[in-house]
Amino acid sequence: MISQAYVVKNKVGLHARPASLLVKKASEFKSEIEMKHGASTANVKSILSLLSLGASKGSQIMINIKGDDEAEAMAAILEILNNFED
Repeated sequence: MISQAYVVKNKVGLHARPASLLVKKASEFKSEIEMKHGASTANVKSILSLLSLGASKGSQIMINIKGDDEAEAMAAILEILNNFED
């Protein structure tokens, strides 16, 4: 299992558009991918679960990935988070 802390940089937080991109990308991997924000945990392969985190700009989230392709999955998830501007 690998983990990475990330601070949400998008001005409107983790809303529907970046969440849908994350779900689409996460679904390409076999690994289990989850994000934690505060006491909430979300399955990144579920848009409702991801949106329920309520992560706004400046929120710190923890990304946890477990599986055979975890390194590739982490790189892909971070790429989306770092490059999404809206």
